[in-house]
Amino acid sequence: MLTSEFRPFRLTLMGLSIACCTAIASPASAFDIKSGVSKESGPFDLFKFGFKAYKNGQKEEAVEAYKYAAEKGHTGSRWALANMYADGDGVAQDDFEAFKIYSEIAQQGVEPGSEDTGFFVNALLSLANYYKRGIPGSPVKTDLNQARQLYFQAASTFGVPEAQFQLAQMMLAGEGGSTSTQQAKKWLNQARKSGHPGAMAVFGNILFQEGQAANGLALMTAALDRCKPKDCGWMESLQEQAFSVATESDRRSAVALSHKIAVNGAD
Repeated sequence: MLTSEFRPFRLTLMGLSIACCTAIASPASAFDIKSGVSKESGPFDLFKFGFKAYKNGQKEEAVEAYKYAAEKGHTGSRWALANMYADGDGVAQDDFEAFKIYSEIAQQGVEPGSEDTGFFVNALLSLANYYKRGIPGSPVKTDLNQARQLYFQAASTFGVPEAQFQLAQMMLAGEGGSTSTQQAKKWLNQARKSGHPGAMAVFGNILFQEGQAANGLALMTAALDRCKPKDCGWMESLQEQAFSVATESDRRSAVALSHKIAVNGAD
C-alpha cells in the first residue's frame, strides 16, 4: 500500500529542460465519428482507442489519439508515442522527438508500485541508450557519465537485467567512470540469473579467463540457446574462441553443465 511517506523517484538529467519547453503538437485530422471518441474524451479512452487503432494498422489515428492523451498527461500514451518516433513507426523517424518525450516521462518520476513503473523504466533505458551514442544533428551529445548513471538507476532501483548488463559493460570498458571488473561481475551475475543471454555470455567469458574453464564455457554455450539474432554473432565468437583453447575434459564438462542450465535455468 502506498502512503504519504513514499516520494516519487525523480531523475536529474542534463538537458531535460529541452523536454519541458516543447509541447506535443496536435494533429489536424479528426477521429472517426462512429468511434465515439474525440479529442475531448478522457486520456484513458483516447489511449484505448489509440491502442486498438494501432493493432488494426491504423497508425495515423493511433498517433492522433496518443498525442491528445499525452497532452492530458497519460504516461502510457507518451511512451507509445515516443516508441513510434524512435522506430519511425507510423510517423517519420525522429530520435530527438522520442528523446524529448522519454525525458518528460523520466522527469515526471514514478511512485513505488505504480502502474506507470514499466513506462518509467523503459524511458530510463531509452535515454541511457541515447546518451551513450548521442543523436546526430540535435543538442543531445554523447555523455557516457550520464548514460552510466541512468543504467545504474534502472539496475539498482528496479533490478532491470538489461540495465545491469549495460552497466556492467560500461564498467568493464571504463566508460563514463572507473573500470571495475569486480563490480561488473556483480551486475552480470544478477542479470544472468534472470536469464539475460548477453550477461551469461560475458560473465562466462570472465570466468573462463579467470581459470574456471568448464563453468565459463558452459555459460557461454547456454547463452547461444537464448540469444537474439542480432546478438548471436558476438556471443558465438566468444564461445568458439574459448572452446578452441579448452581441454577436452573442460569441453565435456561444459556441455553437461550447459544442458543443466538449459533445464534448470541460469541460477
